[in-house]
Amino acid sequence: MATKIRLQRFGKKGKPFYHVVVADSRAPRDGKFIERLGSYNPNTNPATIELNFEKALDWMNKGAQPTDTARAILSYKGVLYKKHLLGGVKKGAFDEATAETRFEEWLTGKESKIEGKKDNLSKSKEELRKAALAAEAKKKEDRAAAIVAKNTPPAAEEAAVEEAPETSSESDSEEANSAE
Repeated sequence: MATKIRLQRFGKKGKPFYHVVVADSRAPRDGKFIERLGSYNPNTNPATIELNFEKALDWMNKGAQPTDTARAILSYKGVLYKKHLLGGVKKGAFDEATAETRFEEWLTGKESKIEGKKDNLSKSKEELRKAALAAEAKKKEDRAAAIVAKNTPPAAEEAAVEEAPETSSESDSEEANSAE
């Protein structure tokens, strides 16, 4: 029986959620499956992948063929690399301890990359939030300035009002001078 490691879709429209399953290649996408290996949620950033590593490796060694997306998931989690290293042990290229140390080095490097991405995402999210708050504060200040400008009389009118009494007092003094 030809088996495939593939994704079985769940979730509502626009919000997919997948189970990683081993199924007969002739079975429909969301139909009968042999064993569930884990889950994949592409809605989060970075995507959340939960995978039973040992079961997936066992099925890969038995000959199950992954689909393209399932292959990417298995590669991301290191199942394909572990299978490659075990193939080198079978051929006698190196011993199992060397294979384990190589895999552990790869795993720590991968985890550091993932943590770096999460940190960058949280930093960029925080920067966007700060920029939005600054823009909102500037907008609030502009509104307050506009309200103050609207509620206070213009400077030209104030100057005209102040000049008018002065001109009348000057004309009174001129009349007084001419009367003498």
